[in-house]
Amino acid sequence: MSKRNVAIYARVSTEHEAQLSALDNQVQYYDNIMAMHPDWVLYDRYIDEGITGTSTKKRKQFMRMIEDAHDGCFDLIVTREVSRFARNTVDTLQETRKLRRIGVEVYFTEDNIWTLNDEDGELRLTIMATLAQNESKKTSLRVKAGQAAIAEMN
Repeated sequence: MSKRNVAIYARVSTEHEAQLSALDNQVQYYDNIMAMHPDWVLYDRYIDEGITGTSTKKRKQFMRMIEDAHDGCFDLIVTREVSRFARNTVDTLQETRKLRRIGVEVYFTEDNIWTLNDEDGELRLTIMATLAQNESKKTSLRVKAGQAAIAEMN
C-alpha cells in the first residue's frame, strides 16, 4: 500500500465553550480515523474556530489548507461532513473540483463521500451541500427572529 499524505479539516461555528469542547471531540475523532489507516500520514490539522461556514474566504485555516494543497503537501483531505467543509453549495463544488484537478481527494467521513473515483460522489456531494446551505439559512432566520423578539421586549 502506498502512503497517503493527509490533511485534516475541522471547523466549529462559535467560540462558546460547548463548541470548543466539540472541537476536542473532533480532533479525537480524526485521531481515531488516522489510527485505522496505517498507510495515512498526517501532514497537518487545519482548524477554524469561531468561524462561519457560509464563506470559505473568511476561514484562514481553510484557505491555508487550499494553498498547501496547491503546493503538493498532501493528496487527501479528511473532514467529518460536508457542512464542516462549507455551507455554500457553490463553494463546496468549486473547491472540491479544483482540488480534484490537482489530484487532491476530499473524504467526507460521515457522508461517506470520496471526491475521486466515486461515480455518484459529486451528486451526493451536491445534495449534501445544498442541505447544509439550507440549514445555514434556517439557522440565520431563527437567530434574526430571536434577536428581533428580544429587541421588541426591550
